[in-house]
Amino acid sequence: MIAPQGRGIAGPGTAAEAGTFRILHVSTGNVCRSPITERLTRHALTDRLGDPFAGGLVVESAGTWGHEGAPMEAHAATVLADLGADPDGFTGRELLDEHVIRADLVLTATRDHRAQVISMGHSAGLRTFTLKEFTRLVRAIDPATLPDPERAGGVVERARALVQAAAALRGWLLAPNAEADEVHDPYGAPITFFRSIGDEINQALDPVLTALTGRAGGP
Repeated sequence: MIAPQGRGIAGPGTAAEAGTFRILHVSTGNVCRSPITERLTRHALTDRLGDPFAGGLVVESAGTWGHEGAPMEAHAATVLADLGADPDGFTGRELLDEHVIRADLVLTATRDHRAQVISMGHSAGLRTFTLKEFTRLVRAIDPATLPDPERAGGVVERARALVQAAAALRGWLLAPNAEADEVHDPYGAPITFFRSIGDEINQALDPVLTALTGRAGGP
């Protein structure tokens, strides 16, 4: 399932969690980059799965210095609407231990965010990547080696296998330069920069979500 507007999190180990895979997007304030990434992920999953509730995927976001209860930045909402995603009903939140504990995959905007998530503990290192890092690793994974997403519970099983495969590749497939894994903060920038960041995020997400679902996005 893709979580709708609400963000309640069931307790770990419950029946509700057994068939669920949680994706957590992390940036600084949770009003620009991570909201864009969260809502683009939901939009793309709906495009690929049709009925994403049946897929077992939950998509959330938070900020390391999250503006708890704040609305999404206006330019971020505009970018989402331009890309066909729904910006409505979003409220920011601060990253908490419980969010990291219950996430199966944490995708951060920058390496600093990744380091902050890992520093929280909870054995987060093997499931925390920057978005662009994860994209690079996913591109190197043969989809034929992943579980079939068409069978019952297959999307969740495939997602878990994808994270394990990416973690195994991390030490072998390094970034070409220090900036390659970063998504820069557009906070306070003009709409043109927000649009460039939105396009950057959208392009990074596409191969990830295709790998997760086994289905390419629409035109």
